[in-house]
Amino acid sequence: MAEVGAHLTAAPAGEDRPSVFEAVAQDSLMAAVKPALQHLVKMLTESNPARYGFLWHWFDEIYVLLDLLLQQHCLASCSASFSENFYSMKRIPMGDGRQQPLATAGLPKRQHWKSLLLLVLVPYLKGKLEKLVSSLREEDEYSIHPPSSSWKRFYRAFLAAYPYVNMTWEGWFLIQQLCYILGKAEHHSPMLKLAGVRLVRLSAEDIQALEKKWAETTSSQTHSFTSRVQSALRKALGGIAFSLSTGLSVSVFFLQFLDWWYSSENQETIKSLTALPTPPPPVHLEQEPSSALLPSLKTVCPLCRKVRVNATALATSGFVFCYRCAHGFVKAHQRCPVTGYATELQHLVKLYSPES
Repeated sequence: MAEVGAHLTAAPAGEDRPSVFEAVAQDSLMAAVKPALQHLVKMLTESNPARYGFLWHWFDEIYVLLDLLLQQHCLASCSASFSENFYSMKRIPMGDGRQQPLATAGLPKRQHWKSLLLLVLVPYLKGKLEKLVSSLREEDEYSIHPPSSSWKRFYRAFLAAYPYVNMTWEGWFLIQQLCYILGKAEHHSPMLKLAGVRLVRLSAEDIQALEKKWAETTSSQTHSFTSRVQSALRKALGGIAFSLSTGLSVSVFFLQFLDWWYSSENQETIKSLTALPTPPPPVHLEQEPSSALLPSLKTVCPLCRKVRVNATALATSGFVFCYRCAHGFVKAHQRCPVTGYATELQHLVKLYSPES
C-alpha cells in the first residue's frame, strides 16, 4: 500500500480544475512560438540564402521534429505537454476515481501516444492544409487548366467547401470551451477528449516528486563501463530535450515580444509612409504659362497641332505627343515642350491603344 500511495495523490474535487483562462493561455503559447521562430529563420535566410535556405524550405518539417522531441520528453517526464507544464498542469486518464497518479508516473501507453500524435501531428497537418488551400486559390486565379477539366472542377469544389469545414472545426472548439465554462464538460478542447485525458493543476506532491526526480537524475552515478555508456546516451538525449524545454521556457517571452515587435514595426512603417507630406505643385507650371500651347482636343499633338501619330508620352511630365514631334524636340532642347522639365530621349514612352 505504501508503494501505491507513493504514485497516487488525492485530488480535492473542484480545486484541481484549471480555469478556462489558464487552459486557453497554454493553448496559445506554442501557437505564438512558431511564428516567432519562423521570423528568425526568415531573417537568417535573407542574410545568407546559400547557407540557411534549407531551414526556410524545410521549416515545417524541422519544427515538427523538434516539437515531437520536446513533447515526448515532457509527456514522459511530467505527464504534460510543454505548454501545460509551463502553466503547472498535468494530464490524467479519464475516470471517475478520486485518486490521481503523480506527474512523475507518466501516462498509460495508449493515452501517451494518442496525446503525442494529437499534439504534434494535427497542427502540422492543419498548417499544411492551409498552405495547400492558399496555393490552390492562387492557381485558380491564374489557372492554365481548361474550364471543363475535371481537376479544375474538383479543386474549385474543394475551395468552396473548405470555409465550411474550417468553420465547423473552429465551432467544435468554441462549443467545447463554452461547455467547459458552464461546467458541462471536463475538457476545454476536443483534442483532450480524443486522447482520453483531462487537465488538472499540479499538486504539492506533484511538485515535490518532480523536484526529487530531477535531483536523482542529476546526482545518479554508474560504475560499469557499459552502464556508463548507456547512461551517457540517455543523458545526451534527455539533455537535448531538456535544453529545448528550458531554453524555450526562458526565451518564450522574448519570442512573443519579437512577434509583437515585428507586427508593430510593420504598422509604424505603413503609418510613416502614409503620413508623408503632399509634394508641392510643379514650379514650371506656375512660372511658365506654356500650358496655353495645349490644344482643346486631347487627340491632337501640342507641337504639330494635328491628330497624333504613334502617340508617345514623356515620363517626366506625362504629356502625349507624336513620336516624331517629341523625339525631334527633346533631341534638340532636352526638355518637355509644355512644362519645361529636363527630359532625355530615354524618357519617351510609346503608347499602344486598342484603336492602333
